[in-house]
Amino acid sequence: MVSEVLEWLQALPQPALVGATGGLVFAECTIGLGFIAPGEGGLLIAATTATSVPRFLVLWAVVTVCAALGDSLGYYIGKRFGPRLRETKLIQKYGVDAWDKATGILQRRGAWAVFFARFLPVVRTLTPAAAGTSGLPYRKFLPAVAAGAMCWSALHIGIGAALGEAAKKIEGAMSTGGLIVVGVLAVVGVFFLLRWKKKKALGAGPEKVTADSSQ
Repeated sequence: MVSEVLEWLQALPQPALVGATGGLVFAECTIGLGFIAPGEGGLLIAATTATSVPRFLVLWAVVTVCAALGDSLGYYIGKRFGPRLRETKLIQKYGVDAWDKATGILQRRGAWAVFFARFLPVVRTLTPAAAGTSGLPYRKFLPAVAAGAMCWSALHIGIGAALGEAAKKIEGAMSTGGLIVVGVLAVVGVFFLLRWKKKKALGAGPEKVTADSSQ
């Protein structure tokens, strides 16, 4: 069952699959859309098709560019509308704490906050706009966001590819019933892991990560 799904994904036209994944990542990285666009989840699913070096490199390049473009758009939105963004209904409902943390650390840490925020849910979506609002120069923002996008996309594509291979091996060693149980447990585990990551990101923000990196 798992092998059939993975084979179906791998049989899809690669340009369409890569393009759709890049679109999801772009939407997630743009302020506001990160709360509704499953960019990270879509990337992990698409990464199961990265069964060769060329496939890996193509997906990596496209996702990196789309993530950097999405962050750049968020930056210019923040630069255009400034502190008024904090008062919008979307940020007030989903991310005002993350916005405040991102803005504060950006004023103190600058480009380092942009890089490390890429790995934090919620904060990742809000940091580019906060960077534009805080007045961080784009010449400093772009290298940090590009480096963060490269590392983030490579990490998640590697995880997705490894999960795909592991799923095939597990399927070969287990009965259908046992595989269903494992699948359900995996879905439940991922759900709670994402909730934990979101709470931790909101509680710690990028400040703790950048502080640790400076020690």
